Amino acid sequence: MGKYKADAEQLLKDIGGKENVAAVSHCATRMRFVLNDPSLADEKAIEDIPSVKGMFTNAGQFQVIIGNDVPLFFNDFSAVSGIDGVSKEQGKAAAKQNLNPVQRAIGVLAEIFTPIIPAIIVGGLILGFRNVLEGIGMGFLDGKTIVEVSQFWSGVNHFLWLPGEAIFHFLPVGITWSISKKMGTTQILGIVLGITLVSPQLINAYDLANHGTKFWDFGFAQIDMIGYQAQVIPAMLAGFMLAYLEIFFRKHIPQAISMIFVPFFALLPTIFAAHVILGPIGWTIGNFISNIVNTGLTSALNWLFGAVFGFLYAPLVITGLHHMTNAIDTQLIADFQSTNLWPMIALSNIAQGSAVLGIIFLHRGNKKEEQVSIPSMISCYLGVTEPAMFGINLKYVYPFVAAMIGSGLAGMFATLMGVRANAIGVGGLPGILAIRAQDWLAFAAAMLMAIVIPFVLTVVFRRQGIFNKVDPVDEATGELYADEMAMAGNVPQSFAGTTTETTASTAAKAEALFAPAQGEVLPITAVNDPVFSQKMMGDGFAVKPVNGKVYSPVNGKITNIFDTKHAIGILTDTGLEVLVHIGLDTVELNGAPFTVKVAVDQQVTPQTLLADVDFDQIKAAGKETDIIVAVTNMEVVNTVTLSKTGTASEGSEIGTVKLK
Repeated sequence: MGKYKADAEQLLKDIGGKENVAAVSHCATRMRFVLNDPSLADEKAIEDIPSVKGMFTNAGQFQVIIGNDVPLFFNDFSAVSGIDGVSKEQGKAAAKQNLNPVQRAIGVLAEIFTPIIPAIIVGGLILGFRNVLEGIGMGFLDGKTIVEVSQFWSGVNHFLWLPGEAIFHFLPVGITWSISKKMGTTQILGIVLGITLVSPQLINAYDLANHGTKFWDFGFAQIDMIGYQAQVIPAMLAGFMLAYLEIFFRKHIPQAISMIFVPFFALLPTIFAAHVILGPIGWTIGNFISNIVNTGLTSALNWLFGAVFGFLYAPLVITGLHHMTNAIDTQLIADFQSTNLWPMIALSNIAQGSAVLGIIFLHRGNKKEEQVSIPSMISCYLGVTEPAMFGINLKYVYPFVAAMIGSGLAGMFATLMGVRANAIGVGGLPGILAIRAQDWLAFAAAMLMAIVIPFVLTVVFRRQGIFNKVDPVDEATGELYADEMAMAGNVPQSFAGTTTETTASTAAKAEALFAPAQGEVLPITAVNDPVFSQKMMGDGFAVKPVNGKVYSPVNGKITNIFDTKHAIGILTDTGLEVLVHIGLDTVELNGAPFTVKVAVDQQVTPQTLLADVDFDQIKAAGKETDIIVAVTNMEVVNTVTLSKTGTASEGSEIGTVKLK
């Protein structure tokens, strides 16, 4: 009988049986299901399965976190269910059956903007800094701006115009490239198409009114030479036309001559259509959308618009519709050089984190829940809300409602004060860096509202007995029921029979942790994957490597090398189970970038080279390179302490694990 046979049988039952499974696969830590009817999954029962560490739904997949032993669990699940697994990519394709056309369209939109958001963030920060230098008169400078009194800062301001222009003026290049990458077509053609939309030969879209007419004269017709700098929708329309034309001609042109004729017949018609049809139509649509939003947020009823958007943004995140705001925000920046939408999004993130803070306060001492709630709160304050919403706030409902109310009031205030952002992408508390400098004080006040109101409302809702059925309390005393009190270590005398005697403690063992690579050491909560950042896999740390050498982070024995070579399990002499996970989502690369240098049962030290890794190949695939070290059997651990962050060399001691 397999180690996980009983748990696998229970999981099969709790997800709705074999008939409800359309596809199943696994990666290094989790089972990935595509369910025919996701509503049949009994999440409460699944949580109670001993080997399950957590679950969440993403992009149509129901994902169950198992941990290091997920290959063993998967084998037992296949044995008891009779279901063969599929690849991760096949699983993603199957998951589309759970998405309606709108969700699929929004998913595509998200995939287009995600790769270019880092550049937009940088551009926004540069724009904000230049605004401080040249746009704000300083009282201590007799009302003059910094650039007016300092040649050095004047030079800095002038120099920073260069990257700012590259990011915003040439945004269509990034969009057309991202579309070609997402559609699996030739990326250099996407780049060339984008350049033809912003070429210096064209009239600059930012200064159209100040230029005379320029056109291409074909004798029988003339075409205006107008550029589409910073325009979103024209670039998207052109990018998709190029991709679909390339896909079409690939199918119909013989492979022997496809390298010549496919790019020719895809690119030239798209460039022509972009300037004659798609560009003007896209510009009109983009201006229409941005004008509606901007008018709504600057009209006499702007307070209502701000309150409604702030209140409803979190539910939009649940549906995935929030991805549409990236395109709207970007268009607002193109048309008005700033956006009044993004500040409310940043405030909504803060509000969700503050509601979790209220739960931490109410359930203080509940160590099991704090493993999820504390990292979730931190991620919210840094701009990522999904862990908090799905892990805590929606579970209890009333903190989610409290956060919506706080977000709505803060959004209304920010709108009334005319707060605008120079860029998108900087969410949560750091969001103030993207706000126009003249609006910082008003936005700080709005942030204070988004912190205080959800926290207070969460506490009030709980203590007034609202939604008690989802946050179990004794109606007579207002205290937590016995099982929740026991988790909190606060069992009253009336439940004394449920406690167990403790034995005399022994001296705690300790295990040193070492940097597995040269690079920047980070806390595990900074990893861009909720499975690791929420410590579902256990506590630990991460390293952003600067070379391709990965060493053992502990003294121990190799217990597992994944088939895809991206993850290695180690058992230390003190009994710690340690997972070394190289990169994020690198399971999809099927081992290509990894050359493993150790074998199962081999003894290793921090001087033992585990693998040579081609991190350039990982980056080229659009994956992150973080090396995550996670202690997966936290039941034997007392504390994990990271004594060093920042730059470290491989083999240097950076932390300690104290065992119970």
